[in-house]
Amino acid sequence: MNNKNVMTAVFGLLVCFGASAQVNILNADTPDDIGKKTEAQIAYDNDEPLPYGYVDERDVLWSKAVWEIIDLDERVNFPLYYPIDTNNIGSDRRSLYDVLVTAIKNGEIEDVYADSYFTEKRTLDDLGASLVYSDTTDLGIEQFNAEGVVDEQYIRKFTLDAGDLEEWRIRGLWYIDKRQGELKYRMLGICPVANEARSKAFPDDNIDSKVELFWVWFPGAREALHNAKAFNRKNTSQPISYDHLLNSRRFEGLIYKEDNVQGDRGVRDYINDNALMQLLESDRIEEKVRNMEIDLWNY
Repeated sequence: MNNKNVMTAVFGLLVCFGASAQVNILNADTPDDIGKKTEAQIAYDNDEPLPYGYVDERDVLWSKAVWEIIDLDERVNFPLYYPIDTNNIGSDRRSLYDVLVTAIKNGEIEDVYADSYFTEKRTLDDLGASLVYSDTTDLGIEQFNAEGVVDEQYIRKFTLDAGDLEEWRIRGLWYIDKRQGELKYRMLGICPVANEARSKAFPDDNIDSKVELFWVWFPGAREALHNAKAFNRKNTSQPISYDHLLNSRRFEGLIYKEDNVQGDRGVRDYINDNALMQLLESDRIEEKVRNMEIDLWNY
């Protein structure tokens, strides 16, 4: 088969897969039918996250845990940020933050924690205190002083949404599988970071108080992330699931901490007030991890 025929065959496959990736858009009788799969399509797709292979502890030759920042101002990370206004677009596209929060509220994700070590579990009520800031107006204070109660109309509520996110933080494990002789990565946790909801109530104060809202145990969230699609700027007929996007590391991350003898201290803890040196230190840690695989094949 010559190159021309190969390219034709590949293009044909892409067209076939692309036609089905729009989820019934070409066969919809009404706009309400877009995004709905028939039972036959669901059975044919067998759509579920690709399961992780079992890794025996004896097969892990070397490992290192790293924490990374995914800066949402970087263009390559935009699929993890947009769309921020999920009310004005089709229901098949949601921001990653909206996907996680909705799945937590619906009970699809239960493994939610306060830190990246997954030691303190958080409930839905705990998250409400982090994501919503309530403020009583002056009239409400006067009513409380006089009557001991406050009407809802005198309470302002400010809720964090996808547009308020500054960055994502992830924790993952790099390890060498000695059976396959290669370096692999397994994501363990993901965390949205934003200014406190209080900053929305007082925008003129220029409050800069970025906090980790919550940590999600990533393997337990894969089902919800697989069912949500991120935008594919190269081919809109082939959306990418958030599970695929994150597992394949299709983002730009900056290491801000690694496991170490000093209690897993972060880069900023031992390199102060020097952004360039912090960036170089992050690159050094990343290069050290990559070199471990290269050094496997040095004789």
